[in-house]
Amino acid sequence: MDLFFIKDAFCRAVEKKIVLLIFGGVFLAGVVLGICFVKTPAFYEFHLNNCDRYLTQICYSDRSVFLIFLERTAGCSLLLLLTLLGGVHIVGIALPSAILLYRSYTFGGQIAVLFGVYGFSGSIVALVLYIPIHVLIDAVIVLAASLSACRARCFCFTKRDFCELGLDFLAFLLLIVAVCLLEMILLLAVFHPLGNLF
Repeated sequence: MDLFFIKDAFCRAVEKKIVLLIFGGVFLAGVVLGICFVKTPAFYEFHLNNCDRYLTQICYSDRSVFLIFLERTAGCSLLLLLTLLGGVHIVGIALPSAILLYRSYTFGGQIAVLFGVYGFSGSIVALVLYIPIHVLIDAVIVLAASLSACRARCFCFTKRDFCELGLDFLAFLLLIVAVCLLEMILLLAVFHPLGNLF
């Protein structure tokens, strides 16, 4: 199968460097906000609950790692779809920005909690699994957001536009599947026994 459409989607996404910088800035701003506001009581509880859920349902769980892979792939795919659909109209471009800001805000807060509250074990989880996987997924979302921003000004609801949108979704979906597969391998290598594969 010729996978030219992956290279095409990637090239079009990185072509608009200013758009990428803007979305990268949104992501960094969200991370900083998450770290800065983590000590606020209401936000602290939110981040602590997210970390507890991540540790108990993903890292230190008896659940099937393959099931975790399917759930994570489905969740990230939905975010990708929403990000790309934001590009069908100029008003919709706020959606990719909101997704990135929320993801980066929770990312920053959870990093602060993993390092600050869980100590050494939290640091291992953050460095080995949480940070690399989150950054890779967010990189795909940033690339998709870049395409959405460029598409929003010229989307005409024609068959050609929808075909291009579908190919972009498929291209980035394959990248997300690869990242989630890497997460599954890391879970098996570091946190789960091999018996938890299925």
